[in-house]
Amino acid sequence: MQKVKEVETKPKKVKAKKNSAVRVLGIDPGYGRMGFGLIEETGGNFKTLDYGCFETPKNESAGSRLLEIKIFLDNYIEKNKPEVVGVETLFFSKNVKTALQVGEARGVILLSVAEKNISLFEVSPQQVKMAVTGYGAAKKEQMQKMVKTILGLKEIPKPDDAADGLAVAIAAAQIRKFFIKL
Repeated sequence: MQKVKEVETKPKKVKAKKNSAVRVLGIDPGYGRMGFGLIEETGGNFKTLDYGCFETPKNESAGSRLLEIKIFLDNYIEKNKPEVVGVETLFFSKNVKTALQVGEARGVILLSVAEKNISLFEVSPQQVKMAVTGYGAAKKEQMQKMVKTILGLKEIPKPDDAADGLAVAIAAAQIRKFFIKL
């Protein structure tokens, strides 16, 4: 019988000093396309480090696609070393198959973050909208314009999933401030 390696499940507390830089990875989970954004927050100011989308091939099996998400995320975290990860929670969808697939992808993402012992904030779409625009029912276009403005970008990040990943990173950076013990 193979011995199972124990994994520490409590994320590290984010220790922050005033004006110290913190890398925050935001993830908009997806099965076919996962948006991500990496920012650095220093004293309430944000700097964009990276953003994009990771896509899985439609012709592969479900297990292979989920494994590709995990491998990508493991490598991305190892390379970029975020101290905080924000992952958007699911909202209810009329398409049950899509909701289940995104839920499976979210599970892989949460597992990958937990294995690395990184502080994780799960944020709802309303929390993201509130943190980025100040209005929990903001439209997608409002969100994208505010992401551009907050991060000082020349244009709205494309595709939409990448902009969503950056928005999740901004929200997680804002929310984490309430959990820091100075």
